[in-house]
Amino acid sequence: MSRFRFIPRRVPNLSREAMYDLVRSPVITEKSTMGSEHNQVTFRVPLDADKRSVRAAVEGLFKVKVTAVNTIRVKGKTKRFRGTLGRRADYKKAIVTLAEGQKIDVTTGV
Repeated sequence: MSRFRFIPRRVPNLSREAMYDLVRSPVITEKSTMGSEHNQVTFRVPLDADKRSVRAAVEGLFKVKVTAVNTIRVKGKTKRFRGTLGRRADYKKAIVTLAEGQKIDVTTGV
């Protein structure tokens, strides 16, 4: 018998308001549009969001089946405005892969 025990991860119980807080906005870029050919949708999420919460929020809001969630932490750029240095905020993206036959239309409202 192995000394390591499998501890199943619980799916978070999220309220509707918490789901909307997690899925902030869709990312509409050329690269994320190319992902839609592979049943992928990209969303902007809070920095402290984890994959399980994002999965539960997307499934709850859009009534779809999610097969995978990949997250990317994007560092903010240093930009110059009228000679003064400034910095954009860091943010996190979640690339959500949907089950075959599932679809989310991000060009219309939720």
